Amino acid sequence: MALGSLIQAWRLSRKQAVSIVAENVGLSPAALEAIECGEVDPTASTVEALAKALGIPPSWLFCDPAQVKLLTTDPDGEEVAPLLPDSPDPVTERVLGASRHERELYVLLTALLQSGEPALVKAAEASLRSLVKQSRRATVPWQSRPSGHFEPPSD
Repeated sequence: MALGSLIQAWRLSRKQAVSIVAENVGLSPAALEAIECGEVDPTASTVEALAKALGIPPSWLFCDPAQVKLLTTDPDGEEVAPLLPDSPDPVTERVLGASRHERELYVLLTALLQSGEPALVKAAEASLRSLVKQSRRATVPWQSRPSGHFEPPSD
């Protein structure tokens, strides 16, 4: 997606009108619409002002809001943990923090994302969603079977 389209996607995801965001940034609504349509390239200071008006880090304007939502919410749509408000990019901060604890998983996921193969990325996303759901359960399914019936998980 082009930067203008991403800015528009963020504005819509935040349910803000063009006139409100433009006023907060110090632009005319027509100027913001021209940026969103891709007719005008915003300056770096305008990108920073737009991000501030939308309440997000500037780096988020370069990715789809749906992708950031996937990283910050669980499969039920609830926020996983509060994001660090002082961080320039809270999602990256969380990913880097997690990479210190689970290095192998981080390397594997990075390799999957860098491959760019849509089928692999989709399969990894489905597997991770399943793992998140399983981690929220009180017990592992095979542990809740009747006594006397033991079937360890297969690897």
